[in-house]
Amino acid sequence: MNQNGQHSELVDEYIASFPADVQLKLQRLRQIIGEAAPLAEEKISYKMPTYAQHGNLVHFAAYTKHIGFYPAPSGILAFKEQLSRFKGAKGSVQFPLDQPLPENLIREIVEFRVKENVERSQK
Repeated sequence: MNQNGQHSELVDEYIASFPADVQLKLQRLRQIIGEAAPLAEEKISYKMPTYAQHGNLVHFAAYTKHIGFYPAPSGILAFKEQLSRFKGAKGSVQFPLDQPLPENLIREIVEFRVKENVERSQK
C-alpha cells in the first residue's frame, strides 16, 4: 500500500511484466506482505517492489526460476533454521517458482521485520 492505502501502480506494472503463473505468485506474496504489514508503504526501490515502515522492511523480485525475497540480514538470521531448505545469502532467500510459497513463514518474517523497525524507531 502507498501512503493513501492504495497499491502502487509501479508495483502493479512490475508484476504485470511477468508470465501469468509468476504473476499469481507475486500477487499472493504481495497480499501476504500487505496483511502482515498493513501500515507499510508499497513502492519500488532498487528496481523491485519494496515495503517500508520506519525504514525498509522487505523487497522481492522475480527471476527465471525463483522469487528473491529480501528481508534484510536480521530477517534471514532470525529464521535461519526455517529457511535452511532454500538457497539464500546474508540478506536474501530464493523461493523456487516450481514450489508453493512458504506463506506462513513469509508472514512471520514480515511481522518480525515490522516489530524490529518499530522498536528501533522508538529508541
